[in-house]
Amino acid sequence: MKISQNAKHAFYIGSICSVSYLAVYFVRNILSTVTPQMVESGGFTEPYIGQISSAYFIFYAIGQLINGAIGDKIKAKYMISFGLALAGVMNFIFSLIADIPGISLIAYGLSGFCLAMIYGPMTKTVAENTEPIYASRCSIGYTFASFFGSPIAGIVAAVLAWQNVFTVGSGILLLMAAVVFTFFLYFEKKGIVKYNQYKREKEKGSIKVLLEHRIVKFSLISMITGIVRTAVVFWLPTYISQYLGFDPDTSAIIFTVATLAISTTAFITLFVFERLHRNMDLTILIMFSAAAVSFILVYLIKVPAVNLIFMVLAVMGSNGAASMLWSFYCPSLRDTGMVSSATGFLDFLSYVAAAVSSSVFANAVSGIGWGNLILVWLALMILGIIVALPYDIIKKKLRR
Repeated sequence: MKISQNAKHAFYIGSICSVSYLAVYFVRNILSTVTPQMVESGGFTEPYIGQISSAYFIFYAIGQLINGAIGDKIKAKYMISFGLALAGVMNFIFSLIADIPGISLIAYGLSGFCLAMIYGPMTKTVAENTEPIYASRCSIGYTFASFFGSPIAGIVAAVLAWQNVFTVGSGILLLMAAVVFTFFLYFEKKGIVKYNQYKREKEKGSIKVLLEHRIVKFSLISMITGIVRTAVVFWLPTYISQYLGFDPDTSAIIFTVATLAISTTAFITLFVFERLHRNMDLTILIMFSAAAVSFILVYLIKVPAVNLIFMVLAVMGSNGAASMLWSFYCPSLRDTGMVSSATGFLDFLSYVAAAVSSSVFANAVSGIGWGNLILVWLALMILGIIVALPYDIIKKKLRR
């Protein structure tokens, strides 16, 4: 069977985006995976690391908002490559000054701001240069890469000292910056990537256009899933170590295996989505429901192995809802001409929620305990179910 030119171009763009995004998520998961090491060394505490992670999320969130808007105006090759390179530099600086309060927060936060230069322009490039069906598949590719970054970070953390893990991450970001710039330059010359093919609807305001595309509903979904895929997963190695009773080295290995399973979420979600005749709303509702049931079982079952299985399933359920948001909803905004801006805005909300919750979770562990914290996570999934309900369909039936 002959492969179409459009499919080939989508494969080229999707591949380089997925690899570069894998590098991003490997680096941004480093702090989470080395937290048990850092705490065990005696030089760091959970609340302090929680402050660092919150600083990262805040800077990343602000970066998404600013860089998302800029990404609709500046070519992706500049935004993505510069973001990767600058993040690599800041990440390395952080590894040298991690124990210095204040300065370390700024350094790690700036790393997050620079990494926020990648996602919006990347999604815009994919949406505007591939057909819708290929755009969603490309998005699934780098959504998978974002999940797969965690187990890779876990593997590296299991064999290297925490400072060296940051050094390796910085080197990878600098390498990917050069690779992305080179490939995008080639794509532009071959006409594979073109810019500004879709313009904003001038007769309508930006807010009105996005409201028509249900931006409020997906903003809430972004915040809810952002807390789980970012803050909850960040504290997962510590949860495995403290609540389930495993030593830090074993926790790192278990975290790696757990996140390998979680990384398959994008493909499982795609399978469910296709079986539901590409019904995005129903898929989101089912994923939140599965996550809620799993969190109930996490709370009730204390056997470590079984508890961990349901914890992984809970995260997978929430991430499934997130996959719908990032892999299907955002690319569907192509005709608005605001893919990067809207994606940046949604990611901004996601990480603001994650920033607040990460710091809260760090203090909650010693305050209310892991058991009650699990109930908080369950409440988030119930809220997700409420948001995901098909209110338009319900209203139509009530009118009848």
